[in-house]
Amino acid sequence: MKIGLIGFGKTGKSVASILLENKKFCLEWVLRQSTVLEHRSVPEFLGIQSDEPGLIYSSSKTTIEELLDKHPVDVIIDFSSNEGIYTYGELAANRKIKIISAISHYKDKELKLLKKLAHKTTVFWSPNITLGVNYLLFAAKFLKKIAPWVDIEVNEEHFKKKQGTSGTAVKIAEALDVDTDNINSVRAGGIVGKHEVIFGFPYQTVRLIHESISREAFGNGVVFVAENLEDKQKGLYNFEDILSPYFAV
Repeated sequence: MKIGLIGFGKTGKSVASILLENKKFCLEWVLRQSTVLEHRSVPEFLGIQSDEPGLIYSSSKTTIEELLDKHPVDVIIDFSSNEGIYTYGELAANRKIKIISAISHYKDKELKLLKKLAHKTTVFWSPNITLGVNYLLFAAKFLKKIAPWVDIEVNEEHFKKKQGTSGTAVKIAEALDVDTDNINSVRAGGIVGKHEVIFGFPYQTVRLIHESISREAFGNGVVFVAENLEDKQKGLYNFEDILSPYFAV
């Protein structure tokens, strides 16, 4: 499966390293805004032995159309920004290229665009693409269903420079009917990401915790999603769509 990766920050680099180590995927190229590292090889830059091309391009000098003409891919993975979808979305959809977006914050405008693109190709979006945190969300929803009257608190911790409330925490709160204004946020040091849901029962508590130890966890999530989307038809998918069959009794 040929992959194009958009975004090459800390998380993008970690995702690239996981893709390079998986023989089911071929990282064809990386597109980023900065001209730094332009035309460098991702395997060489990351120090990973690989025969995959994985060349780095700058969007200021190479358009996504030029890139797709020269180096076609099966899937585009987006770890850039909420504006990134406008640069490649229509082109990818028209070429039936699958889209996997891991952008934390999309506004209604971007969500409408994703739905529009899903009429032409397979589109997946999750504000947190780690498998563990989505399992946590599943488990939390089951427990809320068993005890709808339980007290619930949602906590999230991230690195100091992360702005805004975690999109994952917002998604968890909304799924559990918790006011998003009541999410407890902590910003400190180099915390990668931690989410906790506390269920307060009389005389007992249940805590569901997911902590990303390394950003490579996002790469593992991407691999899981890409494998499960391989045979999916056009449409807009989320983690619940992918995980539900695994929970069938």
